[in-house]
Amino acid sequence: MSNQIRANSILPAHREDIELHTADGVTLVGELARPLDREPVATLVCLHPLPTHGGMMDSHVYRKAAWRLPALAGIAVLRFNTRGTASVRGVSGGAFSHAVDERYDVAAAIEFAEFADLPNIWLVGWSFGTDLTLMYGLDPAVSGAILLSPPLRFSQPSHLDAWAADGKPVTALVPEFDDYLRPAEAVERFAAIPQAEVVGIDGAKHLWVGDAEKVLNEIVRRAAPSVTTPLPTTWDGPLETGDASAYADRTVASFESS
Repeated sequence: MSNQIRANSILPAHREDIELHTADGVTLVGELARPLDREPVATLVCLHPLPTHGGMMDSHVYRKAAWRLPALAGIAVLRFNTRGTASVRGVSGGAFSHAVDERYDVAAAIEFAEFADLPNIWLVGWSFGTDLTLMYGLDPAVSGAILLSPPLRFSQPSHLDAWAADGKPVTALVPEFDDYLRPAEAVERFAAIPQAEVVGIDGAKHLWVGDAEKVLNEIVRRAAPSVTTPLPTTWDGPLETGDASAYADRTVASFESS
């Protein structure tokens, strides 16, 4: 029987709770979701929005990525809480560091993916997570970066210059009505990275409410171009339903300033 894939649909995958251990001695909590029946074709390491405004590993685009992409696209999804961040999965050690000590969190996530022999690692940052990606994600193990709603708040021109010099692909998905950086200005700012692709998403806002499917399709097109898009909107196999009430006190609206 074919089932419509809804916001709380959980498709089959191998899911395991993980811990990341940083070089400065902090333990971070997370989850790795992998395809059940095959080796992954690519890996997403997700860096979430600002934790002081509700951002976490369960922020809705990342939750949907982990619940859908292993089955629909054969992609592994690693998501975790940066230091001091809480979600249903638990609380990561340490304290929010305004994009300073988070460098160790990014390094620990990349290292975990590398040691787990996960292929074709792409960093997917959202808002605050885009700054972490640009500042600390230029690692030999990383294939490229996908930026959702980049505010370019903590990152500096020198970070853009480093990505430009390295040549790795960078895609910025910029909402038409973003609160911080809209498509026209994003084109100007990212001109510092010649290989950067700026994709304006018509009608979208910073939080991507109602536009998660568009975002997931754009991510898959970059990280796993061999996968047919747009992704299916129905599923012909077993299907679970997530508990949306578990996130009621951590809604996407709570991080409007991320």
